[in-house]
Amino acid sequence: MELYAGTLATGVVATVAMDLWGLARGRLFGIAPPDYGMVGRWIGHMARGRFRHEAIARAPAVPGERPLGWLFHYATGIAFAALLVAVAGPGWLAQPTLCAALAVGIVTVAAPFLVMQPAMGAGIAAARTPRPGAARLHSLVNHAVFGLGLYAGGLVARFLLPS
Repeated sequence: MELYAGTLATGVVATVAMDLWGLARGRLFGIAPPDYGMVGRWIGHMARGRFRHEAIARAPAVPGERPLGWLFHYATGIAFAALLVAVAGPGWLAQPTLCAALAVGIVTVAAPFLVMQPAMGAGIAAARTPRPGAARLHSLVNHAVFGLGLYAGGLVARFLLPS
């Protein structure tokens, strides 16, 4: 049970860190945070059998798309925390290491580059966006921040859970 609770805590803390970074970069650099409503729209259309879109913003809205997108965002963060624990071993929760957390965080950028962005109409690694290089850099930084959040989440889990 501690393994599941620790993984859950790690994933939630890491995702919160990513979201706080999204707010901070908006205030510091004027970069809009991700619109998880579009993610919810994409997921909602999957239930209707449509997995790929020319441009997700032009797809018909799905009832509850914003909460669905946020739920998917946090579920994905928890799943990536589970990936970290699976790769590094359950002992990672007892002794979190920055290197493993950061590596997993950065590797997770493959999900938007190879799955989400192409399926939502942005192309592989945001190739069909107005500024692909900037979009790629933002994704990479976001996922590095997520990796730092995984480490912070591991420290929180270690502190909160009995050993």
